[in-house]
Amino acid sequence: MNTQILLSAQTLDIQPCIDWIMSPESGGIDVFIGTVRNATKGKKVLRLDFEAYEPMAISEMNKIAAQAFERWPVQKILIHHRTGLLQVGEVPVVIAVSAAHRDAAFDACRYIIDTLKQTVPIWKKESFEDGDVWVAAHP
Repeated sequence: MNTQILLSAQTLDIQPCIDWIMSPESGGIDVFIGTVRNATKGKKVLRLDFEAYEPMAISEMNKIAAQAFERWPVQKILIHHRTGLLQVGEVPVVIAVSAAHRDAAFDACRYIIDTLKQTVPIWKKESFEDGDVWVAAHP
């Protein structure tokens, strides 16, 4: 498997992700970039704070990548997730998939982000003007 998995407190740099995922064999590359939005359910978001159980999170991200390789003819998979305090507009997650054809890249990318949201032990604290709330990072 040609996989790059990262869980980091450092800023996620999108261009190196795209550079890594590209290959001469890839006719389709799909990139999902999740950003911190400025509102949730009509409430102004001030910031998000992400925490993860790192050993299990990395294990689950590798498992998701392996499942995607089994289901689709993809060539490379990148899964990067941020931890720590993020401001509105910052990037907490980047998913990138390359494949010979676009359908496999699109389908695998959607599967990866959707499954990550359901299974990877990452939590976020949403900070609003009237207080904070802990939730699963990807409900």
